[in-house]
Amino acid sequence: MITKLQNPLTAMAVSLVLSVVLGAALCWRAAAPLLELAAAARPKPAAAGKDKGWDFWTIEIENISTDLREERARLHKQADLQDQRAARLAAEEKELGKIRTDIEGLRTEIADKVIEITADEAKNLRTLSQTYTNLSPRAAVAILREMDDVTVVKILSLMKPDVVGPIFEEMSHTASTDGPLARRAAILSEKLRLMKANKPASPSS
Repeated sequence: MITKLQNPLTAMAVSLVLSVVLGAALCWRAAAPLLELAAAARPKPAAAGKDKGWDFWTIEIENISTDLREERARLHKQADLQDQRAARLAAEEKELGKIRTDIEGLRTEIADKVIEITADEAKNLRTLSQTYTNLSPRAAVAILREMDDVTVVKILSLMKPDVVGPIFEEMSHTASTDGPLARRAAILSEKLRLMKANKPASPSS
C-alpha cells in the first residue's frame, strides 16, 4: 500500500481527489447561507381557493345574490300591492252589491207607488172622469172623498190640469172626520205625479 502511494501518479491522483472534495465542501459551506436566503425570499404558494380567479367568482356570486335579494323584495312588494288591490276590488264589489240592492228596493218601492191604468178599465175611467169634469169642484170632492186613493188618482189622471187644480183647492178647504183633506190632496198629487198611464191602442175602424 505504501509502495503504491509512493508512485508519483498515484500520489497525484489522490491529491486531485482530495482537492476536489475539499473544494466542494468549502463551496457548500459558502453556498448554504445563500441557499437559505433564496429559500426565504421565494414567494409562498397561494392557499387553495385564494387565487385571483376565485376572488373574481366570489364577487360575481355576491352580485348575483344581491340581485336575487332585490328581485325577491320586488316580488314581495308586488304581491302586497296585488293583495291590496284585490281587497279594494272586493270592498268595491261589496259596495256595488249594496247599491244594487238599494236600487232594486227603491225600484220596487216606486213601482208600488206608481199607479197604472190597464186597458180593461180605461174606457170606464174615461167615462167617470168626463162625468166628474162636468161637476163643480165641491160636488166632485164630495164623491171622490168616498173612493180609495188608487181609483181617485186614475180618474184625476184622465182630467185636464185646469179641472184637477180647482178640485185640489176645494179639498184643501174641506174638513173631514180625520181633519182637512189638504193632506190627502198632497198624497194624491204625489201619486198622480208618479203615475204611468198605459193608454190602450185606438180600436181600428
